[in-house]
Amino acid sequence: MGQALKTQNLYKMENLNPNQVAVFEQKHIRRIEYKGEIWFSIVDVIEVLTESPSPKTYWAKLKKKLSEETGNQEFRIWEQLKLTATDGRKRPTDCANTEGVFRIIQSVSSPKAEPFKMWLATLGKQAIDEVANPELMTERQAAIYRAKGYPEDWITRRMQTIETRKQLTDEWKARGVDESKKYSILTATIAKGTFGITPNEHGKLKGLERQNLRDHMTPLELILTAFGEELTRQFAIKDDAQGFMENHDSAAKGGQLAGDARLNVERDLG
Repeated sequence: MGQALKTQNLYKMENLNPNQVAVFEQKHIRRIEYKGEIWFSIVDVIEVLTESPSPKTYWAKLKKKLSEETGNQEFRIWEQLKLTATDGRKRPTDCANTEGVFRIIQSVSSPKAEPFKMWLATLGKQAIDEVANPELMTERQAAIYRAKGYPEDWITRRMQTIETRKQLTDEWKARGVDESKKYSILTATIAKGTFGITPNEHGKLKGLERQNLRDHMTPLELILTAFGEELTRQFAIKDDAQGFMENHDSAAKGGQLAGDARLNVERDLG
């Protein structure tokens, strides 16, 4: 039983979003969705497996060795994808999918190799389960918030914002907005209209650095956020918005109406 619990703890994920981090033995491993798969930061994997003080140097040597073994760039197991670095900026980072990570594990002598393989397999199983039953993702995310001590009423609001956000990004994608950077611009437009400040300014007011702003919102802030995003989606449908500029207009409308609601609440509640 003790070993089972210990093994289970290896698989805890900080966030179920494939474009954020997963956690193995208390260490973060950056990841991103690319070509329908999850790709992991190789340097982060190397650091976990080897505990090397210079994982970048370790990977540079290993990469050279692997390149010499394959002798063909078409068969390399890594891709350079943009991940968030320690300075908060997105930088090109060598990444590998699950198959590539298994190949790297074979080239690294580490007592953590087998537990890490099990961890990867668990992540894959979770992804398959969630495709078959999307409610599992919601349940797992709610369980993470409970473990962190959030109250149930806050968790309910937070899960509602996650669903509203997903519906909005699906709508944007269907309407020709398919770049994550553009999503950020549209989101900032809604937020600026709703709260009168950008998400970055909002985070600074709360004393946040790289934490998720929505995980530190009050229930009323979450309601207003979801309200602004749902209004934006409704305007996009009503106006049949196509492309970035037209959807930006919908975002401005949604944010403005949500901002009006906020001002009314502030006036009435003081």
